[in-house]
Amino acid sequence: MTQPTYLVTGALGCLGAWTMKNLLESNAQVVAFDLGTDTYRWRALMNDETIARAKLVNGDISDYNAVERVILENGITHVLHLAALQIPFCRANPVVGAQVNVVGTVNVLQVAAKHREQIKRVVYASSTAVYGPPHLYNVSPVPADAVLAPATLYGSYKQDNENCARVFFNENGVESIGIRPFVIYGVGRDRGATSSPTKAMLAAVLGREWKIPHGGRFHFQLADDAAKTFIQCATGEFHGVAVYNLNGIVASVPEIIDAIERVAPSARGKISYDPKPLAFPEELDSSTLKAAFGDLPETPLGVGVASTIEHFRGLVEQKRIDIENALA
Repeated sequence: MTQPTYLVTGALGCLGAWTMKNLLESNAQVVAFDLGTDTYRWRALMNDETIARAKLVNGDISDYNAVERVILENGITHVLHLAALQIPFCRANPVVGAQVNVVGTVNVLQVAAKHREQIKRVVYASSTAVYGPPHLYNVSPVPADAVLAPATLYGSYKQDNENCARVFFNENGVESIGIRPFVIYGVGRDRGATSSPTKAMLAAVLGREWKIPHGGRFHFQLADDAAKTFIQCATGEFHGVAVYNLNGIVASVPEIIDAIERVAPSARGKISYDPKPLAFPEELDSSTLKAAFGDLPETPLGVGVASTIEHFRGLVEQKRIDIENALA
C-alpha cells in the first residue's frame, strides 16, 4: 500500500494543530488547508524546523473549487476534515455557520465521490452537540446510536453532516467516519463554548483568577489524544460509514479544578465555576469506536492536566504565547 497523503482542513485550529504536529513528527505526507494565516497554535506546539516542513494552502472550505483543487493538486488520499465554526459564531451568524459547517462538509464529500479512485477515506469531526439534553436519555453511558436532538445550530449542522455522510456512502460509496468529541482540552484550545477549563490551566500558571462558566461531568479529552485517534481512524482497517463517540476521561469540573491545583498549588482558591452543567448527557458510550479500532490513547486526568500546565509554563517563560489571545 502506498503511503497516505493527508489533507487536514481547519489545520490552524486546536485539533487541527495537534493533528498537524502528530503527522509532521511521524514524517507523514500532509497538506494543511485553512482560510486563516496565523500559525500561532503551530508555534505553541512545534519547533520552527517542524513548522518549516508544513505545507499550508489558504482556502475557503465553503468553496467547492478550492477544495477540489487542493485535493487534486496534492494527490490527497485521506481527508481529516476538522474545519468548523464553533457554537457562539454559529449563533451569531447562522448563514456563514451553515456555509462553513455544512456546505464545507458536503464539498469534501462531493469531491471524494467524484474522485473515488484517489480518495480512500474521509474522517470528519462531528460533536457531542448532536445530542439533546440529559433528560431525554434513560441509559448511561448514552450509545452512539441514541436519538439525536441538538439544541443549537452548531449541533444541528453537525447532525446534518452525519446524515450527508451516510447518503454519500449509500449513493456514491464514499467511505467516512464521523467522530464526536466532547470537551477537548490542551494548549491551543482557546476558542469555543467549552474552552474555559483549558484557559483555567493557563490562568493558574499566570497566577490569575478564573471562572469556568459551567459545571457538570463530561468526557474530558486531551487534544493530543483526540488528534492521534482521528489519524488512527483515517488509516485503520475499516470499510463503510460510521459515527462514533470519542473516548475520554469522565470528570467533573471540581475534579478538574482539583487536578489543576495539585500541579499549581498557588492557584488554590482562585478558580471558580458556575454549577450549572452543560446541556448534554454526562457520559457517552465509546465502545463501538474501541471495538472498531482497538486500543486508543486516553491520558489520565492528572497526567493530561499536568502536561498541559507544564507546556503553558514553558511557553510563558519563552514568551512564545499571546496570553491575552489565549484567554480571550
